[in-house]
Amino acid sequence: MDIASACLAGKKCRYDGESREDPKIKEMVERGEVKAVCPECMARLPIPRCPSEIVGGDGGDVLLGSAMVLGRDGSDRTKEFIDGARKTLAAAKKCGARRAYMKAKSPSCGCGAIYDGTFSRTLKKGDGVTSALLKKNGIDVTEV
Repeated sequence: MDIASACLAGKKCRYDGESREDPKIKEMVERGEVKAVCPECMARLPIPRCPSEIVGGDGGDVLLGSAMVLGRDGSDRTKEFIDGARKTLAAAKKCGARRAYMKAKSPSCGCGAIYDGTFSRTLKKGDGVTSALLKKNGIDVTEV
């Protein structure tokens, strides 16, 4: 069984309390082919919550300790995002996931492009913290 960002399956767990439902992902979850996970919920971040972006690099840099995840209000959420990524990896390993379908642009789930840390909706190349950790552990990450 693979994993997917829970917001893609219709769960209202995004920072703004909404989902970004993708009908194909929702159907795969309903058929039991994919397990829905939300790294930020697994880290016990509230819904809704202040939007966050990675500052000083990407998710790989956060894992190395050379970048941070900051809320728009200036709060340091680095620890929570790393915790959520680790818990998501554990869930992926437990269900034998080889693929993860992750929400585009997210500081957790983004794959290939994330917001640049200025809260100006500007994108930069890179992965979110969870996607970076999943890739590092041999899980194929697909952006949705």
